[in-house]
Amino acid sequence: MAKARSDFADYCCELLASAGPCSAKRMFGGWGISTDGLTIAIIADLGSGEKLWLKASDDNRHQWEAAGCQRFTYASTKDGEPVSRGMNYYSAPEEAMDAPHAMAPWARLALHAAVAAKATKPTKSTKAVKTAKARTTTEQKPQTLNPAKKAPAKKK
Repeated sequence: MAKARSDFADYCCELLASAGPCSAKRMFGGWGISTDGLTIAIIADLGSGEKLWLKASDDNRHQWEAAGCQRFTYASTKDGEPVSRGMNYYSAPEEAMDAPHAMAPWARLALHAAVAAKATKPTKSTKAVKTAKARTTTEQKPQTLNPAKKAPAKKK
């Protein structure tokens, strides 16, 4: 089966190349753009056409907002209210969409946010240690003997 391609995804990879060699993969009806295994951007159509959304962090959110970038939100399936929980992405500034040199500072911000997000995620070994620790600290119920059952006789 041939891999689906998007001219817009390819163009966004070119724009973000200052962060490193980028690749675009289909995900959740849009695209994920990553470099060195780090997702630095997504492409999603929220009703007004495909748009590039760059990874942000709590440390650099103010820069995105100062540039007038829109926070990525989606409609909740429960009540239709906009939700951004877990989706720390902002739209790329319009002027940055014109050329790689204009996108470069935003690409670096997105890369820094992706690196920071990865650093705060627990690793598989950390999860395994926490799980093992939880198992050893949980109270185990004492085993009760069924009075109707006799203990096995000891061999002499």
